[in-house]
Amino acid sequence: MTTSPSPDKAAHTIVTSAPQAPAHTLSEDSAAIATGVLLVALGIAFFQQAGLLTGGITGLAFVLHYSTNTSLGLWLFVLNLPFYWLAVRKLGWAFTLKTFCAIGLLSLITELQPHWFALDNIHPAYGAVAGGVLVGVGMLIMFRHRCSLGGIAIAALYLQEHYGWRAGRVQMVLDCTILISAFILLEPEQALWSVAAALVLNQVLSMNHRPGRYVVV
Repeated sequence: MTTSPSPDKAAHTIVTSAPQAPAHTLSEDSAAIATGVLLVALGIAFFQQAGLLTGGITGLAFVLHYSTNTSLGLWLFVLNLPFYWLAVRKLGWAFTLKTFCAIGLLSLITELQPHWFALDNIHPAYGAVAGGVLVGVGMLIMFRHRCSLGGIAIAALYLQEHYGWRAGRVQMVLDCTILISAFILLEPEQALWSVAAALVLNQVLSMNHRPGRYVVV
């Protein structure tokens, strides 16, 4: 007389025998990076029009852009240069090259975007929420394809993959230190909406990019 396997054993058999997800193709990675960068660039346009800051390296680029009246796209590119060393050592060449391409494309689009469309008026509240969602979703798309926008995102992804810390929460803590400058450079209302934008962005990442829940291939 044979006995059927216990539910636990059956579940274990199903999990361990599941086929491994195929790696993304070059065309899939390229399309994902382009899509993610376009969403992030649109979110940045919302922040610019509303006169807001955000967190991460993008936030630092905004700080330098506002305080020196120089190119935002240039700062986005230059500030990320030191982080490529960490990316190569800890996350590999494939991740680093895709990230380099994403940052270069974002810098280019950020510079050209004002010539392609203009936002005449946007309330800071809408700019904070919509911009935060757009940037968060764009970054999430790139994360799923082992790519990022560099800087703090590289450090956050490294800590998540090696220590299980949620990328969204790590970035939120680091962003808070950067956003302190918002209260120096901006009006109080804009500074508060800048904090709200960072919270929205990082909540999108925290809810949708958890270690163990999603497989990045």
